[in-house]
Amino acid sequence: MFFKKKNDAIIVDPSRLPKHIAIIMDGNGRWAAKRSLPRKAGHKAGAEALERVVTEAKKMGIQHVTVYAFSTENWKRSNDEVAAIMDLLRHYLKDSFQRFLKDDVRMQVIGDVSGLDVDIQEQIKVIVEESKEKQGMTVHIALNYGGRDELRRGIQKIAEKVESGELSSKEISEETIEAYLDTAGVPDPELVIRTSGEERISNFLLWQIAYSEFYFTDVLWPDFGKKDLEKAIYYYQNRERRFGGR
Repeated sequence: MFFKKKNDAIIVDPSRLPKHIAIIMDGNGRWAAKRSLPRKAGHKAGAEALERVVTEAKKMGIQHVTVYAFSTENWKRSNDEVAAIMDLLRHYLKDSFQRFLKDDVRMQVIGDVSGLDVDIQEQIKVIVEESKEKQGMTVHIALNYGGRDELRRGIQKIAEKVESGELSSKEISEETIEAYLDTAGVPDPELVIRTSGEERISNFLLWQIAYSEFYFTDVLWPDFGKKDLEKAIYYYQNRERRFGGR
């Protein structure tokens, strides 16, 4: 892959930035293993990388960033690892996400938060409420999230409307479905980034990424920074987006 550079810096066109970037943050465990550290150290480093990337994305003028923090499948991991991730989440909801508020960042959470511990649910409510008037950018954290589960929950709600007579089956459109997704009212991601060399969707935003551009990098998530974000955006800006046309 080639990048246009000027004095070793990648040139990103500020007039053609994606409005919404979605990120599959992969490689925390491998980052820790390479350093003979416990996996929880990798998750901590990954959380610090998230802070860096959000800060840089905001500086660049990105309006929305959605990150895959904990999937519905991640419950299959060891109890110790899940507990460590949840403790880290508690810490960041209390500490680091408060710094986002000072930087005019709005926080939203997608996924089935009812499956999380009650104290985490309460912390989420607080951070979402405290940040709802922020205008700088919006960070969407996917917690206990799965694309299939999101569609299932949305379809159930639509079915309830049909059963109650509030909605006719013939009235169901793409716009109807979008209105019942966790991301209702949010523009679809133009760019999806996945780190650590994996090239899978992994049940992430299945509806929303129908026309997204994909950028895969071997960089492990804890090492992902400003230059890596610029490379991804430069790649996006050099794609020809036809949306099925010519």
